[in-house]
Amino acid sequence: MKKIAHFLSYPLSILFYLMFGLLLVFFHVIQWICFTVFGYQAHKKSVDYLNLSILGCLKVLGTSFQFKVPKTLPKNVPLIIVSNHQSLWDIPPMIWFLRKLHPKFVSKKELGKGIPSVSYNLRYGGSILIDRKNARRAVAEMASFSEYLNKNNRSGVIFPEGTRSRTGAPKKFHRKGLQTLITQIPEAYVLPISINNSWKLQKNGMFPMPFGVTIKYELHPVLKVSEHEIETLIDTVETIITSKIITE
Repeated sequence: MKKIAHFLSYPLSILFYLMFGLLLVFFHVIQWICFTVFGYQAHKKSVDYLNLSILGCLKVLGTSFQFKVPKTLPKNVPLIIVSNHQSLWDIPPMIWFLRKLHPKFVSKKELGKGIPSVSYNLRYGGSILIDRKNARRAVAEMASFSEYLNKNNRSGVIFPEGTRSRTGAPKKFHRKGLQTLITQIPEAYVLPISINNSWKLQKNGMFPMPFGVTIKYELHPVLKVSEHEIETLIDTVETIITSKIITE
């Protein structure tokens, strides 16, 4: 069975990338029209459906998703979503399944150009692009991002590991960005998320993509920022997230 799955991964990966590339080009145009003509809400809808379509493409590879959104999430408050990071495929399910929370991402500046749809959304959809080589500028950008989240009651997604784990094993948190968000938004709640198995989609690099991977998201109870000391809160969030990461 494993040999059959491995054999299928080659033609299905080619099909996936063809579909994925066409989606990015198509939705780049749709995003531009929505943002330019109709504004934020229309643009957000186009991004939501882009990511739903990406999930559909991944299903060509037999990929499935376990993602249950709690009914008890606070409303009309800013959220800081903190997660481990295993692959670039972590993000489309988060955008789709958490679409009601308006998730915006802390991303590296290199992603802000050259990628149809993705770069456009990062530049104009409310996310932030930071230069990891310029710490002072990055902190200033994070402060502005915090103000935006607080003013609009939106959700900021941060991967404190800094880079993707290529084996699924958790990496130590880089704290500065998360410290800034927590300090600047004392009214916020923190939503920890543990992601498992996403790394397997890229265990061979970009090709071939394995067949039949199940990506699992575990959303933990939220923590109110104002009820915790900053360093204790970060310690708690890191422990919660890493305790549910399964390494195989």
